[in-house]
Amino acid sequence: MKMAKEQMKARVGGFFKKWFSLPVLTIVAAGMGAAIGALMAFFGQVLQTVGGLRDAHPIYFIPGLALAGIAIVLAYKKWGKGAERGMGLIFSVGQGKESHIPLRLIPMVAVGTWLTHLFGGSAGREGVAVQIGGALGHNISKKLPFENASHIMLVAGMAAGFSGLFQIPMAATAFALEVLIVGHMDLMALLPAAVAAFTACKVSNMLGLEKFAVDLNGILSTDGGATVSGLFMNGGALDMNFVVKLALLGVLFGVIGGGFAKLLSLAKEFFAKKFPDGMKRIAIMGVTLSALFLLLWQGRYSGLGTNLIDMCFSGAGIADGSNIAGGIQSYDWILKFALTILTLAAGFQGGEVTPLFSIGASLGAVSAVMFGLPFPLAAALGYAAVFGSATNTLWAPILIGCEVFGFDCLPAFFVVCIAAYVCNGGQSIYNQKKLKLKF
Repeated sequence: MKMAKEQMKARVGGFFKKWFSLPVLTIVAAGMGAAIGALMAFFGQVLQTVGGLRDAHPIYFIPGLALAGIAIVLAYKKWGKGAERGMGLIFSVGQGKESHIPLRLIPMVAVGTWLTHLFGGSAGREGVAVQIGGALGHNISKKLPFENASHIMLVAGMAAGFSGLFQIPMAATAFALEVLIVGHMDLMALLPAAVAAFTACKVSNMLGLEKFAVDLNGILSTDGGATVSGLFMNGGALDMNFVVKLALLGVLFGVIGGGFAKLLSLAKEFFAKKFPDGMKRIAIMGVTLSALFLLLWQGRYSGLGTNLIDMCFSGAGIADGSNIAGGIQSYDWILKFALTILTLAAGFQGGEVTPLFSIGASLGAVSAVMFGLPFPLAAALGYAAVFGSATNTLWAPILIGCEVFGFDCLPAFFVVCIAAYVCNGGQSIYNQKKLKLKF
């Protein structure tokens, strides 16, 4: 009799877990998304404040980059206890290689990123968003009695963090689903991830964090050009000349994005061998970077790179061979490229995504004449495609292009991002798992 009751209890429990796990996880993901959205609003607004403070007084803050780096290393040594692995830890847990993410990672990565930006380091912010979201999701999952809850909630947290910070929920969902394993969409987590992403986006927006968006068709029409979708058609038929131009532009973006990922990996290995002591490495490289940032127009290449992005979409036409799109210079993208790699290789906190947006937009504006394309369109395509090639993702950059620049632009982003994805050499700034295909 007792055995029969236990069997019945097990069957009821199994039925509940099978049919109620997804609804419960989705409801929990919505609440988690709201919390992450609030955290991202706070983090993003503080980041904007420290960035503005640095831009207003670069001569006072940029020389202190090495000291900020030393403080970051000391903090991780004293309180880190595994949190110093950052994105590497998130990916290891997401891929099932490890099973624990300490919550102390959240304040440490946030404060470390604020310090990096306040004192002029060239870094991003998505690393904070993904780490905070992933850490929170993973720890919430420990309270849930469902199979795969840890993985699903981690992916949902990643989507919520990315969406809350950038307010692009569809792209954030795609990014979280495809970034962990190359060539695989983690559809098991689709509904919780989407709900968490949309909730985080709404909450962060309600709390005052602004979204970056550009009416690309509006800019093109102001400059006397056609809409993006109109450029695809010539005499009522598909303009293959335009499609080929887009594909070739995508190849360029793929090479640059893949090159960034590869060189970042090599730079981290090189400087880790050159300066095995993390404190010494970040101090020496911090002093060098401070000098470079000050010499190169007092912080033009410090921080996220949003100043360069704004220039790409604020001007009209091309002034001369080097001054493009409202102040963009032909060398801006390569200097931002190099200084971001050096900042991250030194050990400063942040991420790569917003600098990649900046590098891609600047490169696109520079390349527009060569490919015979309107520079705002080329800049927008670079914004998304260089990110996609550096992260080895496809659907996320396509949706980023649509959510930031308008869904009428979908065909152009589709062509360019496919070409960039194919031509990135399989490189990624993240420690992605690769599936072994059998033929």
